[in-house]
Amino acid sequence: MKLRRTADELIPELALYQRRYVIAGAVGVSLSFVGAVLRPTQFFQSYLSAYCLVLGATLGCLGFGMIHQLSGGAWGVVTRRLIGAASRLLPALTVLFVPVAVGVPWLYEWSHADRVAADALLRGKAAYLNTPFFLVRAAFYFAVWNALAHFLNTWSIEHDRTGDPELARRMQKLSGGGLVAYGLTVTFASFDWLMSLDPHWVSAIYGILVIGGQGVTALSVLIVSLSWLSRRPPLDQIVTHAHFHDLGNLLLAFVMLWAYFSFSQYLIIYSGNLPEEVTWYTRRLHTSWRIVGQVLIAVHFAVPFLLLLSRRIKRDRRVLAMLALGLVVIRALDLMWLVAPEFHRTGLSVSWLDLILPLALGTLWVGLFLRELRGRALLPVDDPQFGEAIGPLVRRAEAAPGRTSPGPG
Repeated sequence: MKLRRTADELIPELALYQRRYVIAGAVGVSLSFVGAVLRPTQFFQSYLSAYCLVLGATLGCLGFGMIHQLSGGAWGVVTRRLIGAASRLLPALTVLFVPVAVGVPWLYEWSHADRVAADALLRGKAAYLNTPFFLVRAAFYFAVWNALAHFLNTWSIEHDRTGDPELARRMQKLSGGGLVAYGLTVTFASFDWLMSLDPHWVSAIYGILVIGGQGVTALSVLIVSLSWLSRRPPLDQIVTHAHFHDLGNLLLAFVMLWAYFSFSQYLIIYSGNLPEEVTWYTRRLHTSWRIVGQVLIAVHFAVPFLLLLSRRIKRDRRVLAMLALGLVVIRALDLMWLVAPEFHRTGLSVSWLDLILPLALGTLWVGLFLRELRGRALLPVDDPQFGEAIGPLVRRAEAAPGRTSPGPG
């Protein structure tokens, strides 16, 4: 059966794309190390926000994989292999965290003993905010994420092959606890890596805001990838407008979730009006950084919200993919908004590293993603959910092999 053939066999050009993206990404990252020599603080700041973008795409896909294990749905069946390929990048992203670990002295005020000694608040947080414990916590987060990805991918492939219901139960049980572990680890990682850039400022809602952003990034990547693959056989006869409609609804939900938590954080801090809390916003809204905030309100929320209300747009794979690609770019801007004002407090400042590092790491991520995608079938044909979710579409495609566009939703 054609659907059992690997992505490499169905789309031979994937190998060429993989090499090009990996080489281009590696060259871009290598060139950026010139900035590490000339302007180390700027390099580590730009690297941190770019790294959080690609890590968010991977962790978001891992989260959606676990959600689908518990909820089911055709959207998860057609994206299963994409989710698996993205989650298998966690070992590579663990290695790519090394520059963040090296950059601790340039990024975090609390890593300097003299500043801690001179600041009573930092002395009070020293038991938690110190470099050894920071690195231990990071190692723990990556251990949890890698373990979840490893077992879910291993059991998923075995389940596809054997149909053993015990493996399905294992994945569901692991996903239930795994979503809790994902939520806690991502929350504390966001506190450690992003919020502690200003150790005097705290927000209890910050972790949920980061998780919402990861959901937007991951769904955008899945939509762009599925749109590209659905223009090629055999997915051109299997993936329908209804699948994109479901993914568009999910994207709308996470765009609204991100906006809700962003506004909630602002409203709570504005209402409290405490000096130690409002400084995070004053350096963003009372300087030229407010331009970025206005762009985020318009392009991260208002425009996609209005467009995704349209059923026609959600069912048009090309338009939806363009919107999703735009959201990936805006996610990079949002992460820059979270990081950069802590280093440029007087106003907007954009370095060439802010441009090249997200592009380089994103390109490298795509190349590694294609490598993971190549060796497996594009659809989980032997999974019991496959027949229930899209089995009728397969039979329709086999009965009409000449059709080259997605079927009606």
